[in-house]
Amino acid sequence: MMTSTLLRSSRHLGRAVVKARPILLARASFSTIPGSSNLSSFGEPEPSLFPVKPLGSSSSSQENDPDAQLRKDIRTMGSMLGKVIVQHDGEEIYDKIETMRQLAKAWRGDQGPERDESSFKDLALFASQLSDDELFKVSRAFTHFLAIANAAEGHHRVRRLKGSGLADGVAGGGALYPKPDSCGGVLTDLMNAGISADEIYEAISKQSTELVLTAHPTEVNRRTTLEKHKRIQNILTNSDLLRATGGGKSFLEAEYNKALWREVSSLWLSDEVSRAKPTPEDEARRGTLVIETVLWDSVPLFLKKLDATLREFIGKPLPLTAKPIRFASWMGGDRDGNPNVKPDTTRKVCLRNRAKAASLFASDLEKLYGELSIRVCSQEIRDVVGDAREPYRAFIKPMFDKLKRTQTWAEQELAHLEEEHHTARHLDKVSVDEIYLSKQEFYDDLLMMYNSLMETNNHSSAEGMVEDIIRKVSAFGLTLIPLDIRQESDRHEEALDCITRFLGLGSYSEWDEDAKIEWLCNQISSKRPLVRSGVWHEHPDIFTDTAIDTLEISQMISEQHEDSLGAYVISQATHASDVLAVLLLQKDAGVKKPLRVAPLFETLDDLNGAYDTMSKLFNLPVYMDAIDGKQEIMIGYSDSAKDAGRLSAVYAQFQTQTQLAELGREKGIDITFFHGKGGTVGRGGNPAVFKAIMAHAPNTINGQFRVTEQGEMIQQNFGHGDRAERTMDVYTAAVLAENVTKRPSPPKEWTDLMTELSDVSCEAYRKIVRHDERFVPYFRKATPEQELSNLNIGSRPAKRNPTGGVESLRAIPWNFAWTQTRCNLPTWLGVGTAIQKTLDDPAKAPILMDMYKNYDSFRTMIDLVEMVLAKSEPAIAKHYDDMLVDDPKAQELGEEVRSVHLATEKAILTVTGHERLGANNAILERALQVRNPYVDCLNILQAETLKRIRKTESGQEGILKDALLTTITGVANGMGNSG
Repeated sequence: MMTSTLLRSSRHLGRAVVKARPILLARASFSTIPGSSNLSSFGEPEPSLFPVKPLGSSSSSQENDPDAQLRKDIRTMGSMLGKVIVQHDGEEIYDKIETMRQLAKAWRGDQGPERDESSFKDLALFASQLSDDELFKVSRAFTHFLAIANAAEGHHRVRRLKGSGLADGVAGGGALYPKPDSCGGVLTDLMNAGISADEIYEAISKQSTELVLTAHPTEVNRRTTLEKHKRIQNILTNSDLLRATGGGKSFLEAEYNKALWREVSSLWLSDEVSRAKPTPEDEARRGTLVIETVLWDSVPLFLKKLDATLREFIGKPLPLTAKPIRFASWMGGDRDGNPNVKPDTTRKVCLRNRAKAASLFASDLEKLYGELSIRVCSQEIRDVVGDAREPYRAFIKPMFDKLKRTQTWAEQELAHLEEEHHTARHLDKVSVDEIYLSKQEFYDDLLMMYNSLMETNNHSSAEGMVEDIIRKVSAFGLTLIPLDIRQESDRHEEALDCITRFLGLGSYSEWDEDAKIEWLCNQISSKRPLVRSGVWHEHPDIFTDTAIDTLEISQMISEQHEDSLGAYVISQATHASDVLAVLLLQKDAGVKKPLRVAPLFETLDDLNGAYDTMSKLFNLPVYMDAIDGKQEIMIGYSDSAKDAGRLSAVYAQFQTQTQLAELGREKGIDITFFHGKGGTVGRGGNPAVFKAIMAHAPNTINGQFRVTEQGEMIQQNFGHGDRAERTMDVYTAAVLAENVTKRPSPPKEWTDLMTELSDVSCEAYRKIVRHDERFVPYFRKATPEQELSNLNIGSRPAKRNPTGGVESLRAIPWNFAWTQTRCNLPTWLGVGTAIQKTLDDPAKAPILMDMYKNYDSFRTMIDLVEMVLAKSEPAIAKHYDDMLVDDPKAQELGEEVRSVHLATEKAILTVTGHERLGANNAILERALQVRNPYVDCLNILQAETLKRIRKTESGQEGILKDALLTTITGVANGMGNSG
């Protein structure tokens, strides 16, 4: 064991003085050990994944400690990381890492109530004495450790699930886990509750969850890094399998250890910083990678397990026509506030997706061709292939050829768009008459094979790869993943304003709402086009660049083939005319089958006005004719919370959905709500997906659930096969349970109190965020908000309006910035004030306590706020203020905010009855106990880095920008989400 002594001289740090004192530091392990106070050990002289007995073994210690293997995995990887650091950067860097970790651990006082404040001051002082290069390297060490710990913990969750399945004797049969939030557990619970098998079967056969992948810049890890993390998880999986067979295979054990060493070493020696800002097309490529590498196989495997589960509990298979899980994307289609998404961007992404889908299906058919050498077939197949000796192979061959032509066609079209005509010339020109454009055509060909195999008693062949491919067609189609289009309502108004002025009708923007609606309805009903396609290019004096881009988007939509696009989402929708405008623009562009138009209600005023807006639309005959009894409405969780605070936004979302669902029933319209949620609680996220769905307003989901999966959550939920299966299982189970479980509407005394809580909370939130002149300067100084826009982690600008204030800042960097400083203000500000005011009222306090006990939506909201408060750290937030905020008034506001923070903690604990934050969540407590010292170090390093950057002339930051992005990545990894 090496020791190092650090002598420090007196110096001011904030308002305190750190006296010189020696600090003795032992080299221990650099690893996370859940449930253990000993967090140290780089210490394994020969780190190895073996030997530890597998789950289900006879070892009593293993049975009593199911997390033993997790600790072993992390300790092994931590030790490997430590050795790699020493090997390549020397013991001096290693000792600096250990110094900081030990100081952070000392400050936490082994998580006791007392804290060694001198250790915190020493920690900050030590960081201030690091060189810029050392800042970067030390930050990298903590960031990589937290990332590999995440990989191990993600793998361990699946390991525990499999272990629970083995204990219950079901995992080996391929069924889903018998947990309360899994289909394997929900089916039992529902039938035990008296719900008939027929009702359950009908519900699950018709339900649909559509997960919409979005490219929000909250995934701060490079794709290269994520791939390494995935390979680490694969090594852990293979090691589990080896241990399950009894181990003792020294060659394989050595190979797995060497493979793990290579990955850990490669992580440290790779550049994890993105050197170029991604384009929207780059983001789309990254986003669809999870489909190609994980979901393409995980979706049919999950559905096969769901089928087996239904057969076991219901006695019926999952219908071939069922679509319980589908996917869509905003990557390449979302142009809201992103000038980098052009019409050609969407064209290119759609073509790449078609080419990739054709390639993947062709690969599947090639494997199927190898399997189906069967000679017996139905007459229907025989009529197609004649007297071929192997009828299925004869049937598959032209399908395969057609898919390859489809791929070639898409690549040719893409080459022309990208002006790579030299590429296109080397490809034989393919006609659209020779390819698969219709999903239904491909589906029908597959179904003919399936039916033939079933008719000729080859059930196992039909229910094998043929069924898997059919289910892939239902989930992905021939476009791999359909794109939504999203644009701001102001853009549509500007385009129509240019048109009306060109036609000599005056300024559309100056008309009142009634005049707009009357004119829009008349034009939608008219068969005469408004303007000739392309006329906008001939009159630059009338048509603005923005209007031209908007009109070209509608033109692009008209060119797309079936299923390439999904919904047209209108952000900042406030009026009925906003929706009608998009219908008219599509009609005038000649779109044969207009995209469904989904208004996005995102601010508090928008949510409160949504009922009137939709009611006005549903009373327009021309609109009712256009929607054919179906309406999609998007609810914005991010901007509403930024606008009004968490509590007020949650209740407005609940009330709006309740009112709109009732309106839909009155008008005979099937309404599907599209939930725009992010990763953080402040943006509507909830790690407990099952509970979150069950807490939605009653009678608003009805078996149809559409929701965004954003940023880092895509990787967390779908980056690995086992986790992807688990995520799909939870969504499916929750949507089923919510649909068939009768949940009464909340009583009036609850809704009355919720209205009061909402009003008080909103007022308290806006008092600081909107009305306190100190707030904007404070926010920009105390958080990394200003620096986020300079980092290469997303194609979209941080603000809709580059010159605007907080109101124009997107909800993602808004939450991102506060998460980094551990303040998490957007989630809790206003909540404690409203709760405490109610607790102080003897007449209302009992109602509040009853609501927490019996009102699922309210309890879920309070528990989430408690979870975020448990993750928050006012002392760290104060350190950012001490380091970065120089305005006395802004400093005063920081003190006031932290005072409100502490008062909110007290109010939440009173309602929940917990002795400490997170006391009801053992997993969270254990994770925080382990992670906090590492994240604390990264926060200290980040504050120091920000201080130096802000004192450095622009363009001269050098390695400090790398250090900043590294700390941002590390804090995000440590906190579990970022935006």
